[in-house]
Amino acid sequence: MKTKNISLILVAAGFAALGACKKDFLQTTPTSIITDAAVWGDSSLAEAYVTGRYIGVGGNNDGGKPGFGRAFEDAWMSSVTDESVVVWDNNTWFVQQGALTPDRTGWMSDTWIRSYRSIREVNYAFQNIDKVPMSAYGKDRLKGELHFIRAYRYFDLIRNFGDVPLVGDRVYNLEDTNFDSLFVRKPVQEAIQYAISELDAAAPLMQDKSYPIGRGSYAAALALKARLLLYAASPLYTKGVNDKAKWTAAANAAKAVMDLHKFSLYNNYKTLFTISGTTEDIFERVYSPTNEHTNLELVNGPNGYGGWGGNTPMQNLVDDYEMADGSRFDWNNPVQKANPYQNRDPRFYASILYNGAPYRTRNVETFLPGGKDSKDGNGNWNTSPTGYYVRKYINESNPVENPNQTAYQPWKYLRYAEVLLNYAEAQNEAAGPDGSVYDAINAIRFRSNMPELPKGLSADSMRSRIRNERRIEMAFEEQRYFDVRRWKIAETTENIPAYGILPSKQSDGSIVYTKIIALANRKFDKAKNYWVPIPQSEINSSGKKLRQNDGY
Repeated sequence: MKTKNISLILVAAGFAALGACKKDFLQTTPTSIITDAAVWGDSSLAEAYVTGRYIGVGGNNDGGKPGFGRAFEDAWMSSVTDESVVVWDNNTWFVQQGALTPDRTGWMSDTWIRSYRSIREVNYAFQNIDKVPMSAYGKDRLKGELHFIRAYRYFDLIRNFGDVPLVGDRVYNLEDTNFDSLFVRKPVQEAIQYAISELDAAAPLMQDKSYPIGRGSYAAALALKARLLLYAASPLYTKGVNDKAKWTAAANAAKAVMDLHKFSLYNNYKTLFTISGTTEDIFERVYSPTNEHTNLELVNGPNGYGGWGGNTPMQNLVDDYEMADGSRFDWNNPVQKANPYQNRDPRFYASILYNGAPYRTRNVETFLPGGKDSKDGNGNWNTSPTGYYVRKYINESNPVENPNQTAYQPWKYLRYAEVLLNYAEAQNEAAGPDGSVYDAINAIRFRSNMPELPKGLSADSMRSRIRNERRIEMAFEEQRYFDVRRWKIAETTENIPAYGILPSKQSDGSIVYTKIIALANRKFDKAKNYWVPIPQSEINSSGKKLRQNDGY
């Protein structure tokens, strides 16, 4: 049995994950496959099928990366932005350098394939869920989750590709011959409204029902809706039209989450990212000792500790962390230049390992000559090109080099700090920097012992402060790549060189810091790079009926 090399055909004609496809020439049922009747005739199996859709189906050729977004793969999404550089490339450098093409997408193309496959699996579940012998309460909960998952998959598609085909509820089979309707890309605003309608359907079905933190919920549906509406109001999605009504809708959606009074900012920014189920967590990917993700400590640890370097923060990001008093860091200030890591925003120390940072049993040494975590140290093939290593997400109680050590820090898809940032941004655009905007941003700053924003900011000044606050608060969380695009500032931020730092140790033991270029030739073409190209194999398999994004 053959499957065609296109994900929309997989949507139309692919196998259901649990054996939905049957052919006459298959006379026996493999013992490794659970039949349709067994799945939908057993409430436990049906629930397992639904919860499995949060992870997705993996495979060598189908692009089925688990979860929503890239999360804790070896190369993070941050490393195709102005946040970090991967030591060993891992299909990131050519993206940074503007060489992304339809037939050279690396892992950037995974979203298209995995999302449409997942949408088909959700549609298949909807066709069968009413057969399950369980209470109406239980069925409603599962239906709500399926609507939520389908909305998230469309969101993942929209934020990468813009206009996308809407499959609807139909499950196509191998017997179907006409898939033309699946190759019609709907305008981005229409696609967003479809995803919103899915969340509007999901929320009431899940209201007043309890869930593990790793599954969709009433609050998660409201929070994802707030993010979608924020995108819908942003310049990329409105083609530069400042639509106050869209900003108001986004602010109201975020406020609906705030008004639940269910979530609060967790009191420790550093430990927030190593533990699950905090007061801030709305929806997260939860890992277990039997389902671990990439060993974060090994993959991203400094080379002098036996680590692989991994995703190394850029100076571009480091420079945007404020001083502890709320002022901007300034390389032209001789005191700050001589001691660039003193008196910075506490989130800097929780997120970045820098020369002299206390870490595990000693201080980090990225200086030359002789630094243990520099190219003069052990394992110098893993030396950071930027002079920094990541600290966010790292659990320092886990060993670095033990290959049997399970690392299962959660990946946080939706957390309360983002809701506050979404509200502040939308409300500022809709009504200006009123007291509620200040309250939302200052709450985030106060959590990290940062001073409140200055009074009397204009809407433009507040916009700049909110954007920088988002950059710092959400560093490495798969927000920056999409933020600079939806704001239509990527043509600026992504054309700045990828800077790093060279700490030089002097004969008297002092350190002189020199800014260097860590990755040359960063390039962003505003004519095409605001969207990811659809993989050329998908265009070809549609008979060229599927329209490519402009510029590719």
